[in-house]
Amino acid sequence: MKKNKALVLGKLKLKRLLSIDIIAPVAVGILVLMVWDISVRVTSTPSYILPGPLLIIKVLIRDWNSLFQPLLITIKITVAAFITAAVSGLLIAMLMAQSKWIEKSLYPYAVVLQTIPIAAIAPLIIIWLRNNTFAALVICAWIVAFFPIISNTTFGLNSIDSNLSDLFRLYKASRWQTMLYLRLPSALPYFLAALRISGGLALIGAVVAEFVAG
Repeated sequence: MKKNKALVLGKLKLKRLLSIDIIAPVAVGILVLMVWDISVRVTSTPSYILPGPLLIIKVLIRDWNSLFQPLLITIKITVAAFITAAVSGLLIAMLMAQSKWIEKSLYPYAVVLQTIPIAAIAPLIIIWLRNNTFAALVICAWIVAFFPIISNTTFGLNSIDSNLSDLFRLYKASRWQTMLYLRLPSALPYFLAALRISGGLALIGAVVAEFVAG
C-alpha cells in the first residue's frame, strides 16, 4: 500500500515537473541563450559591448568572492524595501479605503511620487541621509516599489460585493470589522498580484540607487 502511494506521488511530482508551465519558459530561456551565444560568435561582437552567456558564467565563477559581498548588500536593500513597501502600501491602502476624501487627498501624491525618475531623486535622498547610506538606498527602492501595492490593494478593497456590503451594514458591523472580514479577503488576490510586481521593482530600484550612489 505504501509503495503504491509513493509511486502515485512520484508520478504526480514528475507530471508537475513536465507540465507546460515549467517546460515552456525553460525551453524559451534555453533558446534565447543559444541564439545570444551564436549571435555573439558569428558577429564577433567585442565582449565589452555584449559578452556571451558562457563568458558571463565563467567570469561569475572566477570572481565570485569579490562579487558576493556587493550581491548580498543589493539583496538586503531589495528585501528591506520590499517589506517596507508591502507593509506601508497595505496600511495606506486600508486608510484610503475608509473614505473617498482620504483616497482623493493622498492618491495623487502617490502618483506624482511614482512618476519622478528615481535617478533624479536618489542623489538628494543620499545627501539628506548621508550618515546612513543603507537607509537612503532602501528609501529609493521603496519609492519605486510601493505604488503597485497601493494601487492594486486600494482597488481590491473597494471591489467588494455590494450584497455582502449591505449584509455587513444590516448587522451593524463596524468599519474595522468590515475591513477585516470583508474588504481584506476580497483584496487578497489584488495584494498578492501587486507583491509580484513590487518585488521586481524593488530590485530595479535598489540597483539604480546603488549605481547613483556609486
